[in-house]
Amino acid sequence: MSDFRLGVKAAVPTALGYVAIGLSFGVVASASGLSALEVALMCVLVYGGSAQFAMCALVVAGAGLGELTLTVFLVNLRNMLMSLHATMIFTKTSLWNQLGIGSLITDESYGVLLGEYVHHKDISADWMHGNNIFSYLVWIVSSVIGCLIGSMIPNPELFGLDFALIAMFLGLLSSQFDALLGEGVRKLFMILLSIAVAYLSFSIILSESLAVLVSTLIGCSVGVMCDGRQ
Repeated sequence: MSDFRLGVKAAVPTALGYVAIGLSFGVVASASGLSALEVALMCVLVYGGSAQFAMCALVVAGAGLGELTLTVFLVNLRNMLMSLHATMIFTKTSLWNQLGIGSLITDESYGVLLGEYVHHKDISADWMHGNNIFSYLVWIVSSVIGCLIGSMIPNPELFGLDFALIAMFLGLLSSQFDALLGEGVRKLFMILLSIAVAYLSFSIILSESLAVLVSTLIGCSVGVMCDGRQ
């Protein structure tokens, strides 16, 4: 079996989750007044579950283009950190392959990558492309189908489908704790401690959202430094 197909196989659990979340997002987007075409374009160009849910809320609130752009940038900023860490795993990969990996990396595909990296240090770019591209296509198709279904539901907001993304993040967090515990409790403790201290410190002088962002950046930096020492 080729590395690309192995990457697709590894992404199947993520893709199944994307089906549920994508359908939920599509219904929420439909309730926000977005068409199937607009949902498809949003998925292709933005490709960020939390950012897209936030965009729907902002559309309903009548936010302007500047607010939408800034929100998407801040919410998806963590993807840049994940992409930077991925370059440390694919050090022998060409620049174009690294750009392709970084463009489609998500919390979930990154989590799958870390889980694979715990067991196999030599991961090919084709494997990661399979992981990323399969999840990307499933997200687009599921979201569009969800939007079409949502257009036939009178009051979709009554189902509370926007909680689906939170549920998926909790599942991802659980798997990441397992992976981190396998690498060492000390590393996990250092990351959590740095995030807690940073948040408590910066929440005094910054808004809550910015404090979360800064503490996340610091936690990721500590994690990268811990990796570099191994």
